[in-house]
Amino acid sequence: MNLYFRLFLLQLRVRLHPAIGGRRPTLWDEVRTPFRVTLTDLDPLRHVNNGKYLSMLDLGRLDLMLRSGFWGAIAERGWYPVVSAQTITYKRSLTLGQRFELVTRVLGMDDRAAYLEQTFVRRGTVVARAVVQARFLLRTGGTVSPSELLEAAGATDRDLSVPEWVHEWAGATRISSSGTLAGTGSETPGREGTS
Repeated sequence: MNLYFRLFLLQLRVRLHPAIGGRRPTLWDEVRTPFRVTLTDLDPLRHVNNGKYLSMLDLGRLDLMLRSGFWGAIAERGWYPVVSAQTITYKRSLTLGQRFELVTRVLGMDDRAAYLEQTFVRRGTVVARAVVQARFLLRTGGTVSPSELLEAAGATDRDLSVPEWVHEWAGATRISSSGTLAGTGSETPGREGTS
């Protein structure tokens, strides 16, 4: 339920204050989404549960897409985003009542996906950092091409080349159509006997 309440607050905040620094951001800008740790975020050790971070990542990406107008652009075209891979590293804990920000920015794009970096920051200190691989799908079936995404997002003079380490990570975590990890002949753990 906490996620839906946060989603409501996010949509309200974006509607009331869409601009950042006096202008509406583009998809290529950085967006900072504020949060506060609530009771429902905590695990038995009284710090934010690692799974809650992943839910907040969704809200950070939505914040970027709503503020930039990209959400409306993809909705009109019948597209929707999906996370195809993500990794997160935790450095510090967050506890009840603490305020923090989630900084979201597009790292770049390749011929398969868009890549985002999302960093949890409290008082200027990094708490956790995630890299997310996202693809855009058509509601009628199929995948949206990078050129179509760029057309919908608007031009940028930023270099959208994906860092080499991100390419290596994406390749290492890719699951083949036969259910094996890319580059191995072994079955993916926990997937035996599934189709």
